[in-house]
Amino acid sequence: MAISPKRRIVILVADGVGCGEAPDAAAYGDVGANTLGNIAKAIGGLQLPNLAALGLGNTTTIPGVPPIDNPSGAVGRMHEASAGKDTVTGHWEMTGVVTTTPMATFPDGFPSAIMTELRALTPRPWLANKVASGTTILDECGDEQVRTGGLILYTSADSVIQVAAHEAVVPLDELYAICEGARAVADRHRIGRVIARPFVGTSRAWQRTYNRRDFSMIPPEPTLCDRLGAAGIPVVGVGKISDIFAGHGISQSFHSEGNADGMRIALDALDELEHGLLFVNLVDFDMLYGHRNDVAGFANALAAMDAWIPLLRAQLRADDAVMMTADHGNDPTTPGTDHTREDVPLVVFGPRIKPISLGARSSFCDLGQSVATAFGLPAPLPRGTAFWNEVMV
Repeated sequence: MAISPKRRIVILVADGVGCGEAPDAAAYGDVGANTLGNIAKAIGGLQLPNLAALGLGNTTTIPGVPPIDNPSGAVGRMHEASAGKDTVTGHWEMTGVVTTTPMATFPDGFPSAIMTELRALTPRPWLANKVASGTTILDECGDEQVRTGGLILYTSADSVIQVAAHEAVVPLDELYAICEGARAVADRHRIGRVIARPFVGTSRAWQRTYNRRDFSMIPPEPTLCDRLGAAGIPVVGVGKISDIFAGHGISQSFHSEGNADGMRIALDALDELEHGLLFVNLVDFDMLYGHRNDVAGFANALAAMDAWIPLLRAQLRADDAVMMTADHGNDPTTPGTDHTREDVPLVVFGPRIKPISLGARSSFCDLGQSVATAFGLPAPLPRGTAFWNEVMV
């Protein structure tokens, strides 16, 4: 198949929007997790008319968003083959890389060997060193951080080093430089991400800002993004996409400050894109609502995305397609504030997409393989079963 000179594909990642416990959810303590279904139950039903028409209700039981016989999109759900339930493994798997060995996690905080390496990066003291949610840790340590000029260090059930500091106390450039240094530490200990978590505000009224930056492990092998770039096909990232792939394979990147900004930037970027992949991450579902157990906020964010979908569809050309999915679950109704091991929705739509059932896919790699097929890459990805020829008229 020849490489298409005009086609545009959008991978739209609704970060954390899972659609029901994965087959191995018990191994992760996530039996019963269902981000979409449980949010809908908790509020007495979601109202998502545009996503409903595309067939979102066919992915799981969602009160208010019933399954329909004739959706306008091709609909299925995907199981994650990788070990883990975090952002990096989910996005990497979408692009053909399966993580078989779990990345390191630290349920008891970071051990002395890692702390020794971190202390060598800066004279500032390190505070906390524990598993905590982003909001709780600020309530616990925000005053001490401002008073001492230290760095709040915490982690979660994910493979992550998180470093929080007030923007007026630790300048952003300094915080980023420290986190870049911590990235080298993380590489030596197989830790997926280092996240700079700047915040502002005053005691008991701290606010994390969108100046967050992720410093991720370099993917261990070429991804779909790398392969597209090698074939001369642009890959444009919106939100934290470039950070997730450590910049590899991303030809242009646009920082976003939340979902509304990300949706606006995505439309602008699509308008400027002649051909290629637009890879979009909408982070607020996960960052603002899932991790904070904010059911109402999560539901409102879903409604806002639903209202935006017609604007996205109106901008598609004849050969374009959108593949909407998620990287993991983050059910705000479950105990704790961590990601949940769930299947993710797969909703494919565009002017020439056939509204068929895509069934239950055994890996997120099927998405990447389908994008590779859509662009006619000279060689397939090493993993995944393409559905592109099934859905394209």
